[in-house]
Amino acid sequence: MQRVRIGLTGLAFVFVAVLLAAALTSAPAGEAEITPNSIDRQSGLPSIPSAAAPVLPSEPLAELGVAPGKADANSVTSPAPPPAAR
Repeated sequence: MQRVRIGLTGLAFVFVAVLLAAALTSAPAGEAEITPNSIDRQSGLPSIPSAAAPVLPSEPLAELGVAPGKADANSVTSPAPPPAAR
C-alpha cells in the first residue's frame, strides 16, 4: 500500500508541475498573431507571391523512384520498326 501511495503522490506532483508550467508559459495576451507577412518583415527576406509559388510534384515518391508512378507513365512502348529496304 505504501508503494501505491508514493506512486500516486508522485503522479499528482508531476500533474501539478505540468499544469503550473502550462499556465506560466501560455501565449501572451497582448501580442499580435504571427502571420507569413510578419515573419518576412522580421527576417528581411522577400516574400514569395502565391502565384509564383513552386509547383509541387503530384507524385513525389514516384519521382524519387521509391513508389510506382501512374500506369500510363510506366507503360513500355516498343520502338517503331525500321523502314523496309527496297
